[in-house]
Amino acid sequence: METTVNISGMTCGHCVASVIEEITAIDGINGVDVQLNKGGISRAVVTSSENLDPAEVSEAVAQAGYTVVSADA
Repeated sequence: METTVNISGMTCGHCVASVIEEITAIDGINGVDVQLNKGGISRAVVTSSENLDPAEVSEAVAQAGYTVVSADA
């Protein structure tokens, strides 16, 4: 399964690493690819072995200090 998450507030590689670390801690995550858009809306493509709960992904992003503005399964 693949889920695209749009995230606001990310500005650097450290931001990317923090988001990847928090999302990959969710059970069933196979990978996370983040496309950084400094000062704009960044995009993370999350690959998982099962359906993801968007609220769980949003919570992981919030734990990293950022905000999910939209998600598409």
